[in-house]
Amino acid sequence: MSEGGVGVLAGSNIRTTLAAAFLAHLLGYMVYRRLGAVPGIAGAGYILPTFAWSYGTIFLIIFFWRLDYSRFQAAGSFVMSTLWYFGMSVVSRRMAPRELAIIPGGAVEVLTEISDIIWHRVRQPSGRPSGVSGIVVDLRADLSDDWERYIADAALAGIPVYHFKQVRESLTGRTEIEHLSENTLGSLNPNMLYLKVKQSIDWIAALSMLVVLSPILLAIGLAIRWDSPGPALFRQQRMGYRGEPFQMVKFRTMRAEQPRGERREAAITRDNDTRITRLGRFLRRTRIDELPQAINILRGEMSWIGPRPEAMALSELYEEKLPFYRYRHIVRPGITGWAQVNQGHVHSVDDVLSKLHFDFYYIKNFSPWLDLVIVLRTIKTMLTGFGAK
Repeated sequence: MSEGGVGVLAGSNIRTTLAAAFLAHLLGYMVYRRLGAVPGIAGAGYILPTFAWSYGTIFLIIFFWRLDYSRFQAAGSFVMSTLWYFGMSVVSRRMAPRELAIIPGGAVEVLTEISDIIWHRVRQPSGRPSGVSGIVVDLRADLSDDWERYIADAALAGIPVYHFKQVRESLTGRTEIEHLSENTLGSLNPNMLYLKVKQSIDWIAALSMLVVLSPILLAIGLAIRWDSPGPALFRQQRMGYRGEPFQMVKFRTMRAEQPRGERREAAITRDNDTRITRLGRFLRRTRIDELPQAINILRGEMSWIGPRPEAMALSELYEEKLPFYRYRHIVRPGITGWAQVNQGHVHSVDDVLSKLHFDFYYIKNFSPWLDLVIVLRTIKTMLTGFGAK
């Protein structure tokens, strides 16, 4: 290598850039690996936002420390990282599709409804399945001695054996509910340490958002007043943390009129609801109407991420119809949540039961990694308007 080339590599800005790019790449890789363990993740779709976040975070720190670095080299490293993982994602999907073997018996057949998995039915308790990443069995089923020996031999041979509920939960992002035994209640208790850390992060983020965006929020409020008569903010009593009611605040998106008919019916927002204003439809589609709930976060009543709080009339209805519904209040309700990014807005009892499965999954897998997935999906939801009414 020429002396000029050595001099370029030895420059302080290049050394800083290489060190920062290495840290950004390592951080992006670690986060991407953790996100890959969350069900329902389309790996390639989260490469760009993950590495944009990691590189943006590291080089923002470099910028505030006023360290000299090469913007060209930083951008090149970011492009190379994202292209590398995009390529690896494509190759891994083509060369190693997910394949699982199913042992007959019990309720395992429900798994075949899940797409993106190649299912192999094991017909006889002899031989070993090849080309699969694991064996799925209903461990609560009444299996014959031959099948039990077959499962034991597979485990001894190093083939992972999964209970079908474990697999279904992992692939669908839902925790199915039959009954809550004492062990189940214990497993659904959220991580209390993260609960406290998350509240602090929520509070700081809500305060920062209100300070920085206050002119924009004021302009939106004035636009709402101009668009239709009535106050800019809508207040409604909702069921909150640990079953305590609270007054939720959001931008008004409907005409200011007295609710008619039965209280529960008035609390439901239906498809193409005629009460929604012109501006309100845009605010609901982009979820901008939810931003004033930062006030509820500062009060400790809500979180940025958690099960959506229901109107008191609807919460009382669901508690009458659905067992264990109140258990979702064990964490603070959120502006966005796992059920919202997977299912959107629902109101029928059957759909709410499905939503409850998503809420229980969130509580059971309560972690910063799942919250990060929800943040990324919420951004996508804001851009597409998924689930808005």
